[in-house]
Amino acid sequence: MPIFVKPMVSLSNISVQFGGVPLFDRVSFIINDKDRIGLVGKNGAGKSTLLKIINGTQKSGEGEVVVPEGQTIGYLPQEMEIQSRKTVIAEATMAFTEIVEMEDRLKSLESEIHSRQDYESDEYHGLLKQQSDIYEHYHILGGSSVHADVEKVLTGLGFSREDFNRSMSEFSSGWQMRVEIAKILLRRPNLILLDEPTNHLDIEAIQWLESFLVQYRGAVILVSHDRAFLDTVTTRTIEITMGKIYDYKANYSGYVEMREERMENQLATYENQQRQIRQVERFIERFRSKNTKAKQVQSRIKMLGKMEIVEVDATDESSIHFRFPPAPHSGKIVLEGKKIIKDYPQKRVLHSLDFSVIKGERIAFVGRNGEGKTTLSKIIAGVLEYSGELKKGHNVVTGYYAQDQSEHLNPELTVFKTIDEIAVGDIRPRIKAILGGFLFSGDDIEKKVKVLSGGERSRLSIAKLLLSPVNLLILDEPTNHLDMRSKDILKSALLRYDGTLIIVSHDRDFLQGLTNRVFEFRDGRIKEYLGDIYDYLEQRKIRALSELEKDSAGIKDSSPDTVSENKISYEKKKESERDLRKLRNQISRSEDEIERLENEIRIQEGMLGEPQKYQERIRDGSLSKAYEDMKSRLSAEMERWEALHNELEQLS
Repeated sequence: MPIFVKPMVSLSNISVQFGGVPLFDRVSFIINDKDRIGLVGKNGAGKSTLLKIINGTQKSGEGEVVVPEGQTIGYLPQEMEIQSRKTVIAEATMAFTEIVEMEDRLKSLESEIHSRQDYESDEYHGLLKQQSDIYEHYHILGGSSVHADVEKVLTGLGFSREDFNRSMSEFSSGWQMRVEIAKILLRRPNLILLDEPTNHLDIEAIQWLESFLVQYRGAVILVSHDRAFLDTVTTRTIEITMGKIYDYKANYSGYVEMREERMENQLATYENQQRQIRQVERFIERFRSKNTKAKQVQSRIKMLGKMEIVEVDATDESSIHFRFPPAPHSGKIVLEGKKIIKDYPQKRVLHSLDFSVIKGERIAFVGRNGEGKTTLSKIIAGVLEYSGELKKGHNVVTGYYAQDQSEHLNPELTVFKTIDEIAVGDIRPRIKAILGGFLFSGDDIEKKVKVLSGGERSRLSIAKLLLSPVNLLILDEPTNHLDMRSKDILKSALLRYDGTLIIVSHDRDFLQGLTNRVFEFRDGRIKEYLGDIYDYLEQRKIRALSELEKDSAGIKDSSPDTVSENKISYEKKKESERDLRKLRNQISRSEDEIERLENEIRIQEGMLGEPQKYQERIRDGSLSKAYEDMKSRLSAEMERWEALHNELEQLS
């Protein structure tokens, strides 16, 4: 991806300590205009703290953050308490405080002007002048499109038009956080900081947000444990580990490969140097007492003294490690639901569902938040009343991880007591081993639950699932608060699990290859798809297209003119989509070419830095010429990339 050299925000020698332990140690980097940065690291590495420091809501112990005058920052924390009693649309419109104030002032002026009859007076003309000036400023700020923009963003984040005039207090904290996301996007700051935004979104809203952020004109920094989300949006990854940062010009998957390569190269260089040092030391030891070799010995001693010792970067390799106990034998039919209905005071969530689950199936529950995924999970787990009939098969033993499972832990119990009070039989002697597998060891097992982080509580809740074998495992958003490595290990354990699995998740990368059937929840009903999450997403695209074609064909009562207009509209839509696809493909190819050129330039810079090795090519100028040629081609390709992106923004 292109490097934009215009600095937006710079961090210089940032150091932070907690309890005498350094979280950051002299961390420095620059955020450039249009950067797309993924901030990654283990739970507790300091990602959220760094966002707060950039936003100015937390001070660092040392160092400084420089934000040029006029630059604006929008920040979404991981959690926040929202007390608004406004309607959804009124709260979202608060993103445009100045425009809202102008609208109120214009209404007041209009009322005052209509109430007056002194049309020739200076006061009346003064009011007209004031109204005209405010109107002009209002249009400059884009006031005429504000309400359309608000509706577009709210709809993209999953709100229906019926939701717009409902009070914020009627919505869950997750939906209220969506309004906060909307406000940040609508303000269009120069730099957006988002801390785990996908925790509050379903798959549809995540895909919309991805599209918005990819085309956004400002810079974006994301903290997320959703690999697919990071891969789509980011082009630069900053890893925080052991108090240091490592900056990679790649999305998350590219960073993983480059990090592995860096560590391998660093280790190889270190081992080569250590081998060289041992050889020199052997020479010194062998010939130290021989006068004939005194010069050579002294030379080698000086060489060792001047040698810059290569160090291998310390990395935190600790991670959870476990596997689920073997599933007890069960009957072929695990679950059979008939006419399942669930009503809440304000809404019927499930409408007469019929479904069955066969032994060994692995089912993903997906769909918009509030459509009934968690409700059906609770019904199957036996923790929620319902109407209809739900039969469990022979010898079915259920294990259930609730979305808010960690909140049900007793805050006054220690980590050890939490497990000890429910462990029985052969499990009891293995409690410490189980906790060790979830990174609770030493004094950690005596910590009270109330002082644990979100990630630690999630790990402890998952550990509780291991205490008794089950053959039907129901997991509702188990990856919330888990870092990348913990998620990968949980997924690996689930792939080895030999029972029946039902999992609610919006994390596409986590679900990929984990399930073989998808239940999509929509309008109180479920639609079944065979395959994993990406098979489902592909099938849904095809279904949406066929429905569009059906709608565009018109209905029997439509007039020929209406049918013709629909067809023209559909053809225009298809042509527009073709143009967008073509542009995105061109942008993708341009990005690949830029990456290739930048790699070539790095190689040539390395060659120019070794004049003894490449003296002939340096002497005849061929290396310098090739280097300058590559830089010119890179500059031209970057200009082409920007032009393509501008064209994409206009089409979108």
